Amino acid sequence: MASLNVGNLGEYLREQRNAAQLSLRQLADAAGVSNPYLSQIERGLRKPSAEVLQQVAKALRISAETLYVRAGILDEREREELETRAVILADPSINERQKNVLLQIYDSFRRENGFVPETDETDETDETDTADTADEADETPGADATPGADDALKADATEDDNPHS
Repeated sequence: MASLNVGNLGEYLREQRNAAQLSLRQLADAAGVSNPYLSQIERGLRKPSAEVLQQVAKALRISAETLYVRAGILDEREREELETRAVILADPSINERQKNVLLQIYDSFRRENGFVPETDETDETDETDTADTADEADETPGADATPGADDALKADATEDDNPHS
């Protein structure tokens, strides 16, 4: 089992557990795993599944992606991309249409910079579906859509022209 990259994971989990001031038993209960199994993970004797790591991360209130990288399940670049996507999707201040548009822009910048998404088929489908939805939302009278980038630029220009703003 020396080939498993779980020693680093185990040490990290122990540090996070101690920082959260949780006993091994408390974390095991919160994550829904057995106390001996969690102990083996911390000691580097077991390699947990992605599902177990997600449960432990949730219990510790840390990023599951960070644990995936430490366990060798996920590449660091993939983790950063997933975390960026998660932050965009979790933002309560923007609506679903805006989130989809931001993700499309993010993907286009990544492609432009040479980071091609692994699943081109789903990205193309998502972009087409989202683009159609965005166009329909813009064309629907009285639709509950916030101004697009062009409208925002026009609004900024109008404010600059008005000295009383």
